[in-house]
Amino acid sequence: MANGKLRVLIAGGGSGGHVIPALAVARELLHACDAKVRFVGTARGMETRLVPEAGFPLDLIQVGQLNNVRLTTKIATLSRLPFSVLACMGLLRKFHPHVVFGVGGYASGPAMLAAILTGTPRVAFEPNAVPGMVNRWIGRWVQAAAVNFPDTLRYFRNGHVTGIPVRPEFFALPPRPVDAPPQLLVFGGSQGARVLNRMTPLIAADLLEAVPGLTILHQSGARHLEGTQQAYLQSPELRGRWAAAWKVGPFLDDMPARFGDASLVLCRSGASTVAELAAAQKPSLLVPFPQAADNHQCRNAEVFVHAGAAAMLVEPELTPQRLLAELLRLFKDPEGLATMARKARGLAHENAAASIASLLKQQQPA
Repeated sequence: MANGKLRVLIAGGGSGGHVIPALAVARELLHACDAKVRFVGTARGMETRLVPEAGFPLDLIQVGQLNNVRLTTKIATLSRLPFSVLACMGLLRKFHPHVVFGVGGYASGPAMLAAILTGTPRVAFEPNAVPGMVNRWIGRWVQAAAVNFPDTLRYFRNGHVTGIPVRPEFFALPPRPVDAPPQLLVFGGSQGARVLNRMTPLIAADLLEAVPGLTILHQSGARHLEGTQQAYLQSPELRGRWAAAWKVGPFLDDMPARFGDASLVLCRSGASTVAELAAAQKPSLLVPFPQAADNHQCRNAEVFVHAGAAAMLVEPELTPQRLLAELLRLFKDPEGLATMARKARGLAHENAAASIASLLKQQQPA
């Protein structure tokens, strides 16, 4: 086992929902105890760009998918798994970490298995209400786990509700003035959400007509920018009378400020998104991504709905009429929106990165 300065191997990645919280924890470890932090991921994930940009070393391994794939893909992945585990065992021998921090995603499974085989302490991170496949497998074989929702504790040994690291700017947003003009923020994540890009332009004119002073700010994702803009421009009212009341962008900068301006957010329900909604105390209408692994976006949304912090529409039942009716119901009830905002903030965890870093530091021998 390594001695001296705390050494942490962070394993996993893929989406920003895995990588961005992991980087927040890495920065906290560096700041709080000058730890040595190294990442292991795959060539297909966002970690290949975000981790080097943040200044942390990154090792890549080859590992395939097991969830929501064809049988032939599963067989190929399982056949390569021993080689991925051996590669991770080599990284453990080279880096000698005090703890492996599994954040989910492709590389997390082999790294956590390698840690089990070598007796290296393990801490798991689970941001969703329902754990992913890897965390369900190793949940009882970890020294500790950091989760976002209390109901998720049952899947893990020594679980702690830490929340998800969120940029401090979201927590610093002041309450929105009650007399501020209403604004709808349509947010499909960095890649956009096809169903929101398709549905929102169809009801935008009627929504703007019914809600005085309303404006719409819509993040489409770069790939869908032109199609979404053209969908809005199909409406004569949106080309004319309401032309200044809506705006579409591929990727909105300064998202905390965008959240701050919004009186209601129409969005998906990935773990990082709902954590940002809670930190920013924003009411929301959530449309879970139906193809998310283990249907975790629906489970995330249900937690917020049951807490009174959001409303939800499931995509298979989504129509322009249903979307318009639900948005109108929410905008016509400002007291209800204010209540949702307060309930959302009750689900936030302001010191998540520090809490997770503390769990990792506890794995270092005294």
